[in-house]
Amino acid sequence: MPTTIELGETTLDVVRKDIKNVHLSVYPPTGTVRISAPAWMSLHTIRLFAISKLGWIRQQQKTLREQEREGQREYLDRESHYVWGKRYLLKVVEEDTAPSVEIRHSRLLLHVRPGTGVPMREEVVSSWYRQLLRDAVPALIKTWEPRLKVTVSGFYVQQMKTRWGSCDPSARTLRLNTALATKPKECLEYLVVHELVHLLEPTHGPRFLALMDRTMPHWRDTRELLNRLPARHERWSY
Repeated sequence: MPTTIELGETTLDVVRKDIKNVHLSVYPPTGTVRISAPAWMSLHTIRLFAISKLGWIRQQQKTLREQEREGQREYLDRESHYVWGKRYLLKVVEEDTAPSVEIRHSRLLLHVRPGTGVPMREEVVSSWYRQLLRDAVPALIKTWEPRLKVTVSGFYVQQMKTRWGSCDPSARTLRLNTALATKPKECLEYLVVHELVHLLEPTHGPRFLALMDRTMPHWRDTRELLNRLPARHERWSY
């Protein structure tokens, strides 16, 4: 069970794991804070670490709480949806054919059979977004692998509630959030590079930051863009 640290009005959940370094995360939408720490580390040491990061934590919480959020999706005509950062108006086309999604001018056409409910409409659109990412990611990996002198054994696209992406250095695999297909393509490229750099440095410490600065000098601007964009409506948890 997590241990809780109270620093004024800020509450931090502490989870001890079989890891080498401390990991600090601030989760949307309200800025819940979690510290993953090595099992051997004392609570006093973890508390001192949290105090040293308190300014950064509060800034991240402020950013998340001010972030615009998308409305609840109903998958009805003229509902706004985003593809690679561009806004489209949904048009539901009911016809006796296989479900599909296509872009036509400023419309996102959702083809479904008559009587298809919201859950199935949502799944059709989500599957389409996943395929967009599956089609876009291989070229980015191919571009950045030689630059970073790393190799990837595979990648996965899935709906993720607490992060945009993750990396398993031991398996050399990447996981990317389906929602990235709604953001500008430079955000996807930044996430791919971010996770590839984790193959060289698993933490977010000084070495990681130096590698990111050298590899993608304007990565902080792209991260800021990603964090400014409307987030999904659901309450994220971890």
